[in-house]
Amino acid sequence: MSQQPDYSQLPQIMVAPNGARRGKEDHPQLPITISETVETAIACQKAGADGLHAHVRDESGKHVLDAGLYQELQKELATAVPGMFVQITTEAVGIYTPEQQRAIVETCKPEAVSISIKEMLSEGQTQTISGFYKDCASNGVAVQHILYSAEELNMLANLVADDFLPASNLQLLFVLGRYSKGQVSSPSDLHPFTNMLKTVEDKLSEKPDWACCAFGQSETDCLLEAFKFRGKARVGFENNLFNA
Repeated sequence: MSQQPDYSQLPQIMVAPNGARRGKEDHPQLPITISETVETAIACQKAGADGLHAHVRDESGKHVLDAGLYQELQKELATAVPGMFVQITTEAVGIYTPEQQRAIVETCKPEAVSISIKEMLSEGQTQTISGFYKDCASNGVAVQHILYSAEELNMLANLVADDFLPASNLQLLFVLGRYSKGQVSSPSDLHPFTNMLKTVEDKLSEKPDWACCAFGQSETDCLLEAFKFRGKARVGFENNLFNA
């Protein structure tokens, strides 16, 4: 079996073990430090997961876009879980600007990164942003576009059709619900995305590779619904603290 993950396609099961918002007070097993994240990655790979969506935290446990911490984590994971698809995040959490989000990618040079199209375009559609996405494509950085609604999917398809975004190797994440207290997603929340995919397929030169994530105790049902539509799954404490 190859020890080098294929970054041209999303993993079937990507673990999101911590995210940007939760801490030990939410669940004692939630990994905060790099060593805890590496231990989690090893356990999840043994359990069958083939990808990890990575956040890093500072000494106080706060979400940070820190190049040094990301590079340390990437190095540790390459040794500990060879063959695992490792994706860093640019999540802003209301703190980081699009420029800072782009800078972390340009500095870390990851194999894969998740980027909210809504966050990246929050200051407008500029040629700098278009150039950033095209540089990622030419440098082999797999970008997974985070989409919070079917309308955002339609917007992304228009940007691809207008040559603002690269058309090849599209990787998407459909977020079912929101980061809000008591949020419980439903399998039916996926259907607007899958319906929109059919609507916009003529704007895309190839079929996108997509996964979904969901909040609350119906997370597993939502991910099984994604599998029914030949999608993939992102699962973990970032979105849900409960077993099915």
